[in-house]
Amino acid sequence: MKNKSMPKIISAYVNFVDTVCTKVGRFVMYGVFFMMFVLILSFVTRNIINFPMMWIIEMAQFTITAYYLLGGAYSMITDDHVRMDLFYGKLSEKGKAKMDVFTSFFLIFYLIVLLYGSISSLEYTIQTKQKLFTAWAPYVWPIKTLMFIGILLMLLQAISMFFKDIAKITNKKRG
Repeated sequence: MKNKSMPKIISAYVNFVDTVCTKVGRFVMYGVFFMMFVLILSFVTRNIINFPMMWIIEMAQFTITAYYLLGGAYSMITDDHVRMDLFYGKLSEKGKAKMDVFTSFFLIFYLIVLLYGSISSLEYTIQTKQKLFTAWAPYVWPIKTLMFIGILLMLLQAISMFFKDIAKITNKKRG
């Protein structure tokens, strides 16, 4: 039987989302070097020249948060995310795809709930001009915005992975 291709709109969606998430993920992965620079700067200013900077640790926390949130979708593409492997590793490719389709419903539901929460949290942060209660007192909206973007990218990628798994099950290829 000849393989049919995915509908063009779904194929275009999958290609677009995979491209965006790959570019964002590859860009963000260099954020670990920025975080290392910030932490080394913290060590030098605090321990060597005895001039601690109050913003450094919070900047490192913001950086690792952005790294984690924005890299999630890319880890799904590269299949580097954590998975319970009690039965999954023994399954065939079609069996894995079927399991992934089943679990995708739970993941997508969870990401929708997270996205809803991130939107309301971002709105609140912007309306109240929320700041952290620290000596540096940075605004919270930048990290809340990155949280929203990261969750949105993961949701879009989860839907893309769902379509790819359906194609594996039905032996269809992207057009």
